[in-house]
Amino acid sequence: MNSGNMPKEELALSLENQKILITGVSRSLGIGAAIARRCAASGASIIIHGFPNYDLNLNYPDATNSSTNDLAQELSAKGFNVAALSPSDLSDPNEPARVVDEAVMKLSGLDGLVLNHAYSVNADIDEWTAEHIDAHFSVNVRASMLMIQEFAKQIKKEQGGVITLFTSGQYLGPMIKEIAYAASKEAILGLCQQVAPVLAPKNIRVNCINPGPTDTGYLEGTAYEEVARMFPSGRWGTPDDAAKLIQFLHSSHAHWITGQVIASEGGFRR
Repeated sequence: MNSGNMPKEELALSLENQKILITGVSRSLGIGAAIARRCAASGASIIIHGFPNYDLNLNYPDATNSSTNDLAQELSAKGFNVAALSPSDLSDPNEPARVVDEAVMKLSGLDGLVLNHAYSVNADIDEWTAEHIDAHFSVNVRASMLMIQEFAKQIKKEQGGVITLFTSGQYLGPMIKEIAYAASKEAILGLCQQVAPVLAPKNIRVNCINPGPTDTGYLEGTAYEEVARMFPSGRWGTPDDAAKLIQFLHSSHAHWITGQVIASEGGFRR
């Protein structure tokens, strides 16, 4: 993308010449789609990965089998450099490295990795099973670790790289219906803080964001309004609120930020 087409206020946060893999892009209203739109519009070459079957099984209103490909086509039609990988389940232990390798091949390298994918299914404490727990950790933690490992292998120090992980609000208050999810996201928070100093000598920055409750179309009615009142502004976070933070962290303005967990949740009151 020609940076001359960007709004003046966006020039300082240009991602031109960056090659970024974004996971968890499988719903048009989701955070992943917003990240892809914003990073592509900021000049990055984007490759996206999702697993629409997960969202279809949870009956999200905007979930379709072709969501990831549809977004890639939408953005490509606008002149952005965006491609979609074949949908796949990151709980398969072979998939994380394969996804990174395919992205590297398609873009001739990567310098950005946004691990936005997540598995979350509610269960009270007396409903836990080994399968329920393992599903959260295989997707949220193990897949992220394996993708970080594969991404770091292909980074040259002079090139550098940026990794952004997603945690949740579990470190600020309990999530009693989603304890397996919360525990896996606590592991992601720890992963960020452990991996950042290890990868710093390779000139790779690693940060983690907590986007807070975000309106991706999964809640409506009275429950939606109750959550909205827990924000001082009276509104939910939007997917683009998270996307703007991703844009910043992958820009040159954030070159001195690594190993941090950043809450961007509009003063949400638990």
